[in-house]
Amino acid sequence: MAPAGSANLPWVEKYRPQALSELVSHRDILSTVQRFISEDRLPHLLLYGPPGTGKTSTILACARQLYREREFGSMVLELNASDDRGIDIVRGPILSFASTRTIFKKGFKLVILDEADAMTQDAQNALRRVIEKFTENTRFCLICNYLSKIIPALQSRCTRFRFGPLTPELMVPRLQHVIQEEGVDVTEDGMKALVTLSSGDMRRALNILQSTSMAFGKVTEENVYTCTGHPLKSDIANILDWMLNQDFSTAYRKIMELKTLKGLALQDILTEIHLFVHRVDFPPSIRIQLLIKLADIEYRLAAGTSEKIQLSSLIAAFQVTRDLVVAEA
Repeated sequence: MAPAGSANLPWVEKYRPQALSELVSHRDILSTVQRFISEDRLPHLLLYGPPGTGKTSTILACARQLYREREFGSMVLELNASDDRGIDIVRGPILSFASTRTIFKKGFKLVILDEADAMTQDAQNALRRVIEKFTENTRFCLICNYLSKIIPALQSRCTRFRFGPLTPELMVPRLQHVIQEEGVDVTEDGMKALVTLSSGDMRRALNILQSTSMAFGKVTEENVYTCTGHPLKSDIANILDWMLNQDFSTAYRKIMELKTLKGLALQDILTEIHLFVHRVDFPPSIRIQLLIKLADIEYRLAAGTSEKIQLSSLIAAFQVTRDLVVAEA
């Protein structure tokens, strides 16, 4: 629920789940963690997965359940990538927090290391000894996006949980709750666009919803795509049509005009076109060649090459494909 006096907060924070029961996803993980807490047998945790899937919300809800408001400060230490977490911090503040026992309070302290994949190798190596030494009165919870960036020694000391991207079935009810609370006007295709563009990231969905409703007042498919600068389905269909049916210079001119008019990035166009290529009925051998060329263009774009030259290359790839299809027919 939205806390009182939070009118000017971003919706992401305003509607951040406060208790474990409010989290909408990963019921199996939540029930396991809930059981750990109720039996007072919480292990060291390692929560990993893509952004916006409820990792930080889960552990903060756990901390709220474990500790009362006034003891929160003395029992929970939360550090994320914006805090300095080099080897000195592990040996200094983290070590001293973990090693001091709490007087008059039973139970353990909690150290939350958010975005732990940003910690240096040295800091992670220093941390493993701290984790082992003070298990008696401190529990550590590491949160990261990429498991491969956490050293194996730390992984083996923690119970791992993977938070996968949220499914549309879980996202829609939560989004509808926010829409109802905020009185936003959302069409059905607008809702679909929100879920599609956020691709399982709840934070992204709420940010797009808020920015679109503030910019346009009404959340429709077109407004959502315009607000995020993502190409519309109709734009992609047009681009594909021009590349396959017009001559090179006409296709190039029209696509450049559309890109300039709507401020589209070639990277986004490429991603969307790639999905269309799978749906168009090309002969298998020709489709394979085209996909390899698209992959090359994407790689070159990521390396920071000129968009104009890569666009020429993209159109050329489709025109060659067209000629091959005609020749085969």
